[in-house]
Amino acid sequence: MEASAGMVAGSHKRNELVRIRHDSSDSGSKPLKNLNGQICQICGDTVGLTATGDVFVACNECAFPVCRPCYEYERKDGNQSCPQCKTRYKRHRGSPRVEGDEDEVDSDDIENEFNYAQGKAKARRQWEEDADLSSSSRRESQQPIPLLTNGQTMSGEIPCATPDTQSVRTTSGPLGPSEKVHSLPYIDPRQPVPVRIVDPSKDLNSYGLGNVDWKERVEGWKLKQEKNMVQMTGRYAEGKGGDVEGTGSNGEELQMVDDARQPMSRVVPIPSSQLTPYRVVIVLRLIILGFFLQYRVTHPVKDAYPLWLTSVICEIWFALSWILDQFPKWSPVNRETYLERLALRYDRDGEPSQLDPVDVFVSTVDPLKEPPLVTANTVLSILSVDYPVDKVSCYVSDDGSAMLTFEALSETAEFAKKWVPFCKKHNIEPRAPEFYFQQKIDYLKDKIQPSFVKERRAMKREYEEFKVRINALVAKAQKMPEEGWTMQDGTPWPGNNPRDHPGMIQVFLGHSGGLDTDGNELPRLVYVSREKRPGFQHHKKAGAMNALIRVSAVLTNGAYLLNVDCDHYFNNSKALKEAMCFMMDPVLGKKTCYVQFPQRFDGIDLHDRYANRNIVFFDINMKGHDGIQGPVYVGTGCCFNRQALYGYDPVLTEEDLEPNIIVKSCWGSRKKGKGGNKKYIDKKRAMNRTESTVPIFNMEDIEEGVEGYDDERSLLMSQKSLEKRFGQSPVFIAATFMEQGGIPPSTNPATLLKEAIHVISCGYEDKTEWGKEIGWIYGSVTEDILTGFKMHARGWISIYCMPPRPAFKGSAPINLSDRLNQVLRWALGSIEIFLSRHCPLWYGYNGRLKPLMRLAYINTIVYPFTSIPLIAYCTLPAFCLLTNKFIIPEISNFASMWFILLFVSIFTTSILELRWSGVSIEDWWRNEQFWVIGGTSAHLFAVFQGLLKVLAGIDTNFTVTSKASDEDGDFAELYVFKWTSLLIPPTTVLIVNLVGIVAGVSYAINSGYQSWGPLFGKLFFAIWVIAHLYPFLKGLLGRQNRTPTIVIVWSVLLASIFSLLWVRIDPFTSGSSRLTNGQCGINC
Repeated sequence: MEASAGMVAGSHKRNELVRIRHDSSDSGSKPLKNLNGQICQICGDTVGLTATGDVFVACNECAFPVCRPCYEYERKDGNQSCPQCKTRYKRHRGSPRVEGDEDEVDSDDIENEFNYAQGKAKARRQWEEDADLSSSSRRESQQPIPLLTNGQTMSGEIPCATPDTQSVRTTSGPLGPSEKVHSLPYIDPRQPVPVRIVDPSKDLNSYGLGNVDWKERVEGWKLKQEKNMVQMTGRYAEGKGGDVEGTGSNGEELQMVDDARQPMSRVVPIPSSQLTPYRVVIVLRLIILGFFLQYRVTHPVKDAYPLWLTSVICEIWFALSWILDQFPKWSPVNRETYLERLALRYDRDGEPSQLDPVDVFVSTVDPLKEPPLVTANTVLSILSVDYPVDKVSCYVSDDGSAMLTFEALSETAEFAKKWVPFCKKHNIEPRAPEFYFQQKIDYLKDKIQPSFVKERRAMKREYEEFKVRINALVAKAQKMPEEGWTMQDGTPWPGNNPRDHPGMIQVFLGHSGGLDTDGNELPRLVYVSREKRPGFQHHKKAGAMNALIRVSAVLTNGAYLLNVDCDHYFNNSKALKEAMCFMMDPVLGKKTCYVQFPQRFDGIDLHDRYANRNIVFFDINMKGHDGIQGPVYVGTGCCFNRQALYGYDPVLTEEDLEPNIIVKSCWGSRKKGKGGNKKYIDKKRAMNRTESTVPIFNMEDIEEGVEGYDDERSLLMSQKSLEKRFGQSPVFIAATFMEQGGIPPSTNPATLLKEAIHVISCGYEDKTEWGKEIGWIYGSVTEDILTGFKMHARGWISIYCMPPRPAFKGSAPINLSDRLNQVLRWALGSIEIFLSRHCPLWYGYNGRLKPLMRLAYINTIVYPFTSIPLIAYCTLPAFCLLTNKFIIPEISNFASMWFILLFVSIFTTSILELRWSGVSIEDWWRNEQFWVIGGTSAHLFAVFQGLLKVLAGIDTNFTVTSKASDEDGDFAELYVFKWTSLLIPPTTVLIVNLVGIVAGVSYAINSGYQSWGPLFGKLFFAIWVIAHLYPFLKGLLGRQNRTPTIVIVWSVLLASIFSLLWVRIDPFTSGSSRLTNGQCGINC
């Protein structure tokens, strides 16, 4: 496909497919080469070739495909026979002798006859050479598939359907229950399929296929091989030099091979010197809290019973809320990645990259609230990412069908041809031009090329011209013509009505659809606007993301997905490789549903008045979650395993299938012996599902091998069942089987564009599992929490990746009203989840969700309800001051000890938390302040709006958070006052407490010195409330001619107090008059 071919729009229900601005260029599809090579039916690796170039055949009787390592293992540690025909394996050249070989006639390789270690190393080298030969042959067979419509080449190219990507998901050969996952090649039906005779009366595990014990033995044998290679390298280092005998390679190459087999990431535990005191204090605080609440409940204040009862209820709720927040942080962890090991294993210099393809999603709705220049910078940072260009595809979802977004993206594609080679040539960071040129750093640091300064100046000029063109488009789009928007060729814009328009797809960049200025290929850039029609529920952002899942599966089908908001650009060009260190890990990747990166922000005021950075959540809570089952999904900056979004279960080890700690403590462990319970586990794996509907296929139940294919074909799921799950698209259904990504080999390229339009039609999801069990889950405006929760409930884990250089950066609303509206939307989503069937309080107890992870999710959906006791507790000091009552009776010295210990434990917990997390005290204090501000405003409104929406059906509109940049100076938006009803409750709390302080002080003045003691306790709580609401007060007063807010507050307080003092002293009234008035009384 050529990027200049034009846009395709259409509607599946109306049987329309329109090509806009098409330039005819015929290009026929190129035939694919036949796939050569076989796959080992035990471990899934390539069988490989022998030294003579022939395919390695382990069994001469049935030719059952087994690779050399599995063959060697079976001879040494197994039953020494073929898993299929049970014929004893004969010894091949180069294989060490084992017991029972004495009867064999042929004897070769006498020098290694009883040297098993050396023979094993030789077999290892032969296996690696075979794998290299096989992989090279696979690379030679790569052939692009052009995307065709009516025989015409369309914009961009579909990725190569290579044998590496032609993997089919199967369940029990190919779709029955099993325990192993691997990629099966496309099987030519013309080739004979080896037939296996199976006795139905026997257990299939006795044949060795899919046997858990067999797989564990193979993995153990490979680990022994790696250890032997390390030992050989060590012996070589101790020698005097020369190559290792019989290896044909020097020690450095062996070390490189060893490094490539090392894990690509590791968990960095928090030092015990920091974590142990932290846990001890948490336990002590829990004990102290119990004694404190016991004292409060058993010592009521009789003369202020309503105030006392309210305070006790609030304190009990705060205690429960603290438990939900604190204990998921019990085992925080850090992680490190090793990009050099990833490169050694999958991305070596001079060789075709073996990294898996990634589809990157960018979502936008309203270009007037989400400026096109911001979206353009995000797209440019994606296109210039440090990842193989043929493995990256960028999809931009325009859910507002705005022609402004389309034209801005067209300009971005042209500018990318200059920007991308500049970034890669000089290795600059970040690769979003707006933020790169804004950096106030020495941009010449570490730059050694003489042409850099000249090229940088030229590129800055090019970018400024690009900005002018974008600004011109924005200015033009401010007022829509009466006849609607028209494209450059005079064609009416299909999306003139954002609520009633066909689906639209435009591929701007592709393999041959536009090269950069250096003549190199660029990543794919695809514009997508899903179809919208009246009467259909479109599900806002979640629906748009699900449409992107389907269209990307049809066009490119990357094995992994990464989604970012339109204002979150790639701050680290290696972010995709950071994620691949986890996703492509042979063990960890099979059970990892997503890798979540922390959110970092630009344009925040120095003191972060409204806690926009959310440092406490991202640097403390998320690290704690990572130590349990993984962080929650926060909506952006997240790399997904596509299979997890399809509703599959993960590949779990037997350790993962062990009961949780609560079940263990009650009924003990399932594991009672070395292998005595394995059959039970194998049979029960398919039953270890969540309360969600059973996934379409179970990744842990996928059996290897193609033997018995015809006999087991009856186990294939019916087409009707697949369509009920995924929708009526055979191309998309075929793509879901491709575990490693890529286009299914049976796909007809001529139908891809039509199929892509079909899968984004508005009625495609009707009567399917989309939004229920598949993709982004519907039912809440915070679809991110719900989607991540469903995956964790199935047993998936997630990873929290915090590279030294932040992976992504975005913008955040620094205005008080905008910030409160953002928090309101988050809290409203939590209320919707709480009132749905997916509430963590009662959902998924039959799944694999860990208890502490459940606590974390419960905390994310019940925290808005804390606003009710919080606002009551914040008004208590004022009522105490106004009524001269108090919520605590006169206490003894012993009772006062619990109060003191409670405050000490609270501060100690916070200090130790800051110690292991590295969060500053200022960030912690801002978080505490905004917790009170949000709790008394947005959270309170969310509770009532959520109840109205769920119970009464009264919906509230979703407001897109403004991403506009500063135009009137630094942080000008910070001081803008925007009235909203959210400001009423905290303003009321502030005024009531200020009036209470004035009334309390005036009463103390009138009552004498003996009333000052009780006053200080009441004043302490009132000042505590005002201190937490101080940032809100600053935002309420605005700039105020730059007069410090604290001056205004203290001026009002002192003026009120001195006025009362003046009235009390009343110097202009004689003493006798005051005495007379005092004696007169009320009945005078």
